[in-house]
Amino acid sequence: MFDRDRWQEIFEAIGKNKLRTFLSGFTVALGILIFTILLGLGNGLLNSFLSSFVDDAQNVIFIRGGRTSKAFKGFQENRRIQFENEDFEFINSNYIGKVEYATPRIYRNGLAKYKKESGNYSIRAVHPDHQYLEKTIMMKGRYLNEADLEERTKNIVIGRLIEKDLFKNENALGKTLDVDGIAYKIVGVFQDSGGDNEERILYMPYKTVQLLFGNNEHLDQINISYNMAMDTEQAIAFSEKIEEDFKKKFNVAPDDQSAIRVRSFAEDIKETMVILGGIYALIFVVGIGTLISGVIGIGNIMTFSIKERTKELGIRKALGASPRSIIAMVLQESVLITAIAGYLGLILGMLILKLIGNNLEEFFILNPKVDTGVIVVATITLVLSGLLAGYIPARRAAKIKPIIALRDD
Repeated sequence: MFDRDRWQEIFEAIGKNKLRTFLSGFTVALGILIFTILLGLGNGLLNSFLSSFVDDAQNVIFIRGGRTSKAFKGFQENRRIQFENEDFEFINSNYIGKVEYATPRIYRNGLAKYKKESGNYSIRAVHPDHQYLEKTIMMKGRYLNEADLEERTKNIVIGRLIEKDLFKNENALGKTLDVDGIAYKIVGVFQDSGGDNEERILYMPYKTVQLLFGNNEHLDQINISYNMAMDTEQAIAFSEKIEEDFKKKFNVAPDDQSAIRVRSFAEDIKETMVILGGIYALIFVVGIGTLISGVIGIGNIMTFSIKERTKELGIRKALGASPRSIIAMVLQESVLITAIAGYLGLILGMLILKLIGNNLEEFFILNPKVDTGVIVVATITLVLSGLLAGYIPARRAAKIKPIIALRDD
């Protein structure tokens, strides 16, 4: 392997076939380049998908009410489905062991004021479990708790940017904030990785909002997180079971798709993985196909090389060279060409992906890159490809009979 004379002979052989060596090496490099860029873009799509869930738990199921699209059991179509507290309790009592966290949501907008500063912000009235579903990170103070809920306290938690907007350089914790003419005590300030909009939200106990705005038990939405012991198929089946049970509870036709809307992240993940699986399959077909073309080209080069060196190989065998040593020399040359060309394509592809960066974010491609594991696999693939490309010509070289080779014109 480290025989200096052999390496010298290999480089001389490559030098005699510069054009053919370049063309075959170029094909291999192009195959690896295309494969690397396509795989990086595929990873960019996956990153974009995952980033949309970065601020939420990935085992969440959303349950929303709509309007019926057809009559059923004496009830008219276009009937509004209104969730109430008992529906939230229905979740907690009927799916024990399957639900980790559960929270209702009530949506409002409000004008918040502090001293001379004011601003309109989104209000979410929630259960304390909402912190875990939303992956809310507390910067100061605490989140809402059960006491806030049961005592209908006027305690609120505000986003980091609300503190920045209204309190400037002051610490908002413990201060009183006026929201639509009602005074609330700030018990916590949070941050969220979901972006600026997620950090301009006010969280209140949902029972407090029900009491203050309507004196009812209405809910806009119910969110739950399912037990992580469930796999994707079990999670989808669970969300379908919830939809079925709620349709029965509200006397909704089984095929009515607009009255009860249940969406699970598991479904989104499954659909996306199917699409990404198809993209990755296409990447591998294109990349491997191009690589095979390069391997065939290198095989042809080695075949021509063997034919041109028939006399030389015959003399080697006459002088005692073993078939094994001749095979090793041919394979070494083949692996060298494949490895150098392949790594040039790989490095160029990674450089292009780095230059692309997040410039394709508008096309849902975020941080396209190739993992280290892929580089390891590429290394093994290149070595095996070089061995495959040179094996048949190497065997032919090893079978050359000295007496026939010396007669060859």
